Amino acid sequence: MEVIIRPTREDAEHLVTRLIADQVRAEPDLVLGLATGATMERVYVQLARAHIDEAVDFSLVRTFNLDEYVGLAGDDPQSYRFYMDQHLFSKINVDRRNTYLPNGVAEDLAAECLAYEARIARCGGIDLQLLGIGKSGHIGFNEPLSALQSRTREKALTPTTIAQNAGYFSRPEDMPHRGLTMGVGTILDAREILLLVTGASKAQVLARAVEGPVTSMISASALQLHARCRVIVDEAAAAQLVEQEYYRWIFDHEPEWQPYH
Repeated sequence: MEVIIRPTREDAEHLVTRLIADQVRAEPDLVLGLATGATMERVYVQLARAHIDEAVDFSLVRTFNLDEYVGLAGDDPQSYRFYMDQHLFSKINVDRRNTYLPNGVAEDLAAECLAYEARIARCGGIDLQLLGIGKSGHIGFNEPLSALQSRTREKALTPTTIAQNAGYFSRPEDMPHRGLTMGVGTILDAREILLLVTGASKAQVLARAVEGPVTSMISASALQLHARCRVIVDEAAAAQLVEQEYYRWIFDHEPEWQPYH
């Protein structure tokens, strides 16, 4: 795991965007894992701009999203499929047939989860997975007590997650209480991982995930087990990291990072 601290939220988002765009250039048929949320919206704006201004070509890219709400169809404005279409897929030249999310209204949710795993496998696995972190320490909808070897499945959401996400609904009581999510084990199978965390509200949970023990109570802590995971944060999110000066020293002395200063 590498922790990279950037001065501002914009700097952190820019670095993540550049890393994704450069990977797409290097591997035109990249299998890209995607996430949702307010932080990701700004990354997707920049990726769309890179497509237009720098001719970054997404035509052969295949995407897999982490999760979807149970009970919401893809045309529901609060679904993650709708979110992805609105914020990214409609703004780049990706083939919509190569963009995958779990189907939250599948007749057989267990079968849908198995099929999602099989689809990832048929594509050769995820090359690069983009992640955020929830206030309960989750990645995807892997809430506390998610097994570290778990696969795509249905999961009950915590009151913390429900409260955090209900604000996106015009009627908070419509917020689903269950989701379909890639498992922790599914996420760890990705060849590379980028975790983007910004803002003071995430400082405590980030410190627990990065510097605390690996525990199913904080599913993001499992990323400590991944050989190629980069955690990119702003100063506000880094505030409670004990070893933050060490992380800054590594960034400043690693030649590969110099172009991103």
